[in-house]
Amino acid sequence: MTTDQHPELLGYEPGDGKPLRSPVLLIVMRVVVVLGLIGLVLPGLLVTANTAQQTAETTCANYVRYYVPEALTSSARFELFSPGGIGWSCYATRYGHTDELYVRSLGLIPGGAALPSGELENS
Repeated sequence: MTTDQHPELLGYEPGDGKPLRSPVLLIVMRVVVVLGLIGLVLPGLLVTANTAQQTAETTCANYVRYYVPEALTSSARFELFSPGGIGWSCYATRYGHTDELYVRSLGLIPGGAALPSGELENS
C-alpha cells in the first residue's frame, strides 16, 4: 500500500501498541453507562411497584367489603409464603378481633375484583 493510493495516510506513524484510552477512562465510562442504565430502568420498576400496590389495596377493599362487611380495615401485601402462595394477599381485621382474617389471594399481578354478583365498588 502506497501513499499514492491513500493520501490521507501521509505522515501516519503506527502506535507503540499501547491502548488509546487509559484504564481510568474505561472505568469512568463503565460507571457512567451503568448509572445511565439504572436511571432508565429504576423509574419503571418504581412505577410498576406503586401501581401494583394501589391496585392490590383497591381490589382488597372491594373483596373485604363484599365478603366481610363487618370488617374494620383491609390490607393487601405481597408475600412469598401465604395461604394462597406467592403473590398479593388480602386480609381484613374485624371489630373486636386483634388477628387478621385471610380473605383471598390476589395473584402475582393484582387486577380488579371479580365479585360473584358482578358488582364492583369503587372507593
